[in-house]
Amino acid sequence: MGLRRRQYRGRRVSKPQDQARNGVFELDTVLKRDIFSTIERGIWRDATGATFPAVRRRYADVKWWVKPLARHFARREARALRRAEGSGHTVPVYALEEGWLVRGFVDGIPLQIARPYGDVAFFASARKGLREVHRRRIAHNDLAKPQNWLYAADGRAVLMDFQLAFCFKRRSKIFRIAAYEDIRHLLKQKRSFCPEALTPSEKRILGRKSLFNRIWMSTGKRVYNFVTRRLLNYHDTEGRGPRAMEQGPRIAQALSEAPGVRAVHIADFPTAGHSFGLYAFVEASETSEDILRAHLAATVPDILPPEHLQIVPALPRDASGEVRDDLLRLVALNQIDQIDQLPRTADEQAALDVIIRDRRNLSDRVRRGI
Repeated sequence: MGLRRRQYRGRRVSKPQDQARNGVFELDTVLKRDIFSTIERGIWRDATGATFPAVRRRYADVKWWVKPLARHFARREARALRRAEGSGHTVPVYALEEGWLVRGFVDGIPLQIARPYGDVAFFASARKGLREVHRRRIAHNDLAKPQNWLYAADGRAVLMDFQLAFCFKRRSKIFRIAAYEDIRHLLKQKRSFCPEALTPSEKRILGRKSLFNRIWMSTGKRVYNFVTRRLLNYHDTEGRGPRAMEQGPRIAQALSEAPGVRAVHIADFPTAGHSFGLYAFVEASETSEDILRAHLAATVPDILPPEHLQIVPALPRDASGEVRDDLLRLVALNQIDQIDQLPRTADEQAALDVIIRDRRNLSDRVRRGI
């Protein structure tokens, strides 16, 4: 991962809230938003002037009744990451201030996009990384989510999002139970992408939940879901915003019924104002964007239309004919530099090249000759 400074056109001027006692964060790209924070990618410039790729978790402007919990999560993550430093499978902490946390950036993509089918080396790296974290008496507690596993550009596994992590003073029985659950959740990811590599002992672990887990699933999990989903209206959607999950299917269905349309794929991206925009990729011929937008206005008048609608000659599809959601999500996010880490056939690349040349989301753009 290179440390050289990236050059941007129209670099945002640093504001006082971006500055810390030991450096300043320079914003480049908004990666995601939820009720607890906004995740931003940029550059960390330390007191000596050295620059490092970085990610900031900013909670300064979340709702007042969420802020105490967001602050707690940020401090908890900083503590765990500082203890894990040197493991080779986590990122450093650059700054922790009131309202935000800045940590290192790793050039990689989350597991649900990388989809490392049959990649035994990745899961060996993941097991090694988790072992290093546990050696430092840290239990992650949130590894069931594939987005908390990063597939780095060099092929190694990186553990992300330590907001729910516990740091223990000693290797107590509670720590061992939490570490066991971490391992079991790693093996569930391995079962999804590399089941043939599971050993007999790993299969036994998968089939044996701890007593704590069984109690949590029958009691605490229900309370957690009620608070997060019913009271806070927070849903874990693997980085997707609520519009993509709730309105996206209706928009796709309406567009697919328009004359000349063969296929539709909906992705989303963060926008200003703590919301999400929709990006509709429409495989069609003998139609236009104006015609399709008029069709949406007539068929689903109760739904906001997608911010971006791009007509393409062909959507990238894998060997089974499924649309490559992982590729199109990166186009919608305008994270074109991350696409090189995903496998592609010549046909998929050809379809993708046409889409990239005419892509519509040029905001929050990483400007490195793209």
